[in-house]
Amino acid sequence: MNEENGDAEPAGAVAGAVQGARRWIGRRSVLIAGASGLAVTGLAVGTATGKLPFSQALQRTLGVTSSNPTTQLGSTRVERVYSAARGRMVDLVFILPSKTPPKGLPMSLMLHGLHGNARSAAPTGTLKQLASDVARKAVPAFGFVAVDGGDNYWHQVHPGDDPMAMLLEEVPQWLRARGFAGPTGQPFACTGVSMGGFGALVYTRRRVERRQPPSAVATLAPALITSWPEMAKRHIFTGIQDWTALDPLRHVDETKGVANGIWCGTEDSFITGVRRYIEAAHPAVAHTAHGKHGDSFNRTVVPSLVSFLGKHVPRAD
Repeated sequence: MNEENGDAEPAGAVAGAVQGARRWIGRRSVLIAGASGLAVTGLAVGTATGKLPFSQALQRTLGVTSSNPTTQLGSTRVERVYSAARGRMVDLVFILPSKTPPKGLPMSLMLHGLHGNARSAAPTGTLKQLASDVARKAVPAFGFVAVDGGDNYWHQVHPGDDPMAMLLEEVPQWLRARGFAGPTGQPFACTGVSMGGFGALVYTRRRVERRQPPSAVATLAPALITSWPEMAKRHIFTGIQDWTALDPLRHVDETKGVANGIWCGTEDSFITGVRRYIEAAHPAVAHTAHGKHGDSFNRTVVPSLVSFLGKHVPRAD
């Protein structure tokens, strides 16, 4: 019954309309299914070739569009290697801007936080951002390398387990053997998250002492604890002297020649130490914004992190 004019529609007309609607729905279902099959095939081809064989409009429909489809195709590699410095097998994780990176690709260390490991070291979105920025030439090509460092604030706590020695002595050998980081295998930068930020600043200092300074150091919510009682709860250092010998807040001047970027949420428990560090070190990038400790904040600053490091990638000879 048509409520607007009160007239009944003929039964034949209703039946014809229903049949027509069914035929239209059937044709549309076939088209959608065909497009889905094409999408699966196309995505497989794109993964293999580095190009997505679709128009921009169809890519948007499938949710895979980007300014350059190849930006979806960064590469992560994981290996197991033996670290003599740590006395154990460790994961060695490479985060690369493409599946076929250039020989000698510059690399930044990526140091994980407390209770983390090489596989979880990078904030969410790092691979995608790196691949995208390199593909569109927003930054020169570079990569990250992460390695298992334990929970020792990247220094020797137990005899026979020295993660800092691993970074300084073994990582360059591993990189050089795999065709990364130029002829010396030295990372051009060090990036660290939380405890890894503490380690990145210590690593930078050690490189400076060796007269092999990195070009840049980048830290996300570095664990810059401001009191010994608080640090002592972590049972990492033998005493206050052991801690102060490494504490980056007490050795700011020793790394002032290295380009420095630091990011931290204002609700992070480490914000007090970070603000003290910013005041003393005057880093090139000092970003604080609303956020707590963890990936929910770190992922928001990945574009800035990649951009900062990109400015310090060494030029190819």
